[in-house]
Amino acid sequence: MSAKSNDQGRAFEYACIIELKNKIEKTRPVIIDEDSISAPKRAWNTQSEELQHTLLHAANAFIDTLFSAEPLILEYDGDDDIVVLSINKDSDAEGGDVRDVVIERKSIRWDIGLSMKHNHFAAKHSRLSSLIDFGSKWYGVPCADSYWDVVKPIFEKLRGLKKNSVKWRDMSDKEDSVYEPIVSAFIDELNRAYKADNMITERLISYLLGIRDFYKVVAIDNKQITEFQSFNLRGELNRNGRNSKATLFIPKADLPTEIIALRFKPDSKSTAELYLNNGWALSFRIHNASTIVEPSLKFDIQFLGVPVNIITVNCMWR
Repeated sequence: MSAKSNDQGRAFEYACIIELKNKIEKTRPVIIDEDSISAPKRAWNTQSEELQHTLLHAANAFIDTLFSAEPLILEYDGDDDIVVLSINKDSDAEGGDVRDVVIERKSIRWDIGLSMKHNHFAAKHSRLSSLIDFGSKWYGVPCADSYWDVVKPIFEKLRGLKKNSVKWRDMSDKEDSVYEPIVSAFIDELNRAYKADNMITERLISYLLGIRDFYKVVAIDNKQITEFQSFNLRGELNRNGRNSKATLFIPKADLPTEIIALRFKPDSKSTAELYLNNGWALSFRIHNASTIVEPSLKFDIQFLGVPVNIITVNCMWR
């Protein structure tokens, strides 16, 4: 992700904090954890007034839907019951918590989180290199020698090209000599790991979606829609209050237990497609993330399909 896209994403997090506070404080006490929002606030201040206006519209659009799913946000139990709005640190994501914005009531030890995205749907951008054992990191099964035997010589070649400041655009054979063999080795390794441990499917989804349940919120500027999507994998979302009940039901989603198919995307040398049971499907598109050749690559990982019990609401901007 470019620095510009990253800053716009952080600015969207800040817009969400602003709109949440404005709406919640009409009903009950709410404060912002100011220490947590310093970086998103800096990103917000670098955006044009036009984009700030757009981001506020996008944030405003989904909040009533959120309230209908999470009545504990607005329920008020007394003077010491305050809603705290905060933004997670990058280190939280590294620890497996992919939520960006957190809404918390400390008096009842309850919180929910939102994963905010601006004009993109990527689940993760995971890096591959000669040193990264993706099997151990993603689902707890170390990559076999057969995988390393394929990819290490390729990354060593790329390391040599980096020393000569070769640019990716000048590599006319990169799809055949780099992308295709690495994606092929990835497919073979994932199939091998699944035969060794069929629980990797569940752990793979947990790696992509984190250790806490959340709502994904995607601003789609050109359609003036904010997509609101539930990832209730553990049943943490959609709790009723003592005096209020959710009007939007969020069911618990089923995790995958089986690989149905894993293959190259038709007519592609750089993308693998993974089809799992219970409605899950993923694409893994390998790409370079820099101008100069470097001895690592990134997967742009996106969901092609999710279970029917993951609820999606398209919230139109006002």
